[in-house]
Amino acid sequence: MPNNRFAFFNGEIVPIEQAQVSVMTNALNYGTGCFEGIRGYWNPDHQQLYVFCLREHMERLHRSARILMMKLPYSTEELCQITIELLRREAFREDVYIRPLLYKSDPAIAVQLHGLTDSFTMFAVGFGQYLAGSAIKACISSWRRIDDNIIPSRAKACGAYLNSALAKSEALLNGYDEAIVLSNDGHVAEASAANLFIVRNGVLITPPTSGDILEGITRQVVMELARNQLGIPVREAPIDRTELYVAEEAFFCGTGAEIKPIVEIDRRPIGDGTVGPIGRMLVNLYADVVRGRVKKYQHWCTPVYELA
Repeated sequence: MPNNRFAFFNGEIVPIEQAQVSVMTNALNYGTGCFEGIRGYWNPDHQQLYVFCLREHMERLHRSARILMMKLPYSTEELCQITIELLRREAFREDVYIRPLLYKSDPAIAVQLHGLTDSFTMFAVGFGQYLAGSAIKACISSWRRIDDNIIPSRAKACGAYLNSALAKSEALLNGYDEAIVLSNDGHVAEASAANLFIVRNGVLITPPTSGDILEGITRQVVMELARNQLGIPVREAPIDRTELYVAEEAFFCGTGAEIKPIVEIDRRPIGDGTVGPIGRMLVNLYADVVRGRVKKYQHWCTPVYELA
């Protein structure tokens, strides 16, 4: 069960039980909203909670709002400060997941984006692994990825996640851990809620942002770490379905998923069916980076608690 006590709601931090909306709320009825998923990592050696890529997430929330004709009433700096104040009130001493949400709050039967009130809320909960285990088995979903001219993938839109839910439930009910969704042109897009990388001939390859994927923040982090910390070449290029089957390695990445190696796709082993060396290096490096252990990348880690 959630272990949080507060939420930012109607311009202030209130007890979580007071952060409620009407059943007639437009966003509840039509999915008219956008959100972010942000992680904070507890470092027991530092006695510090680090929020990872906080500014980058809030900047993306502003971009989603523009695409969806919504007005976010707080600047990026203000959103970052609200996040820190909320986490301090919660006094978490564990890994957390933070959910800022911008939504159409009118009790309106109106299938539109303009002329409605935009409201903002945020909560945080203690949070462990989103995808359990050290490696996972995936399948190609029968559901296709939404197209940018249908529901924009680069906007983290609430209603768009019905597409993700359909793919994820199909995978789980068929005995897999995760789904891989193809774009309408048949190329690999992403997982239900994570970006995807493969390794071929020692090169890290990921679908381009024009391939109906979310412009993932963790995706950018992985490319930075691979190129500049590990010396691994990275290429953005379309990926065919069968390229997955012949890849040396494959893994998902995202705020929720973190970096999660894939050892099997459609009952076919990836590489030798175990976690490969590049995936292992990235998993270990990422775990250190997000907890503020790598000085070069501490600018990605926002500390929550003031040092005594």
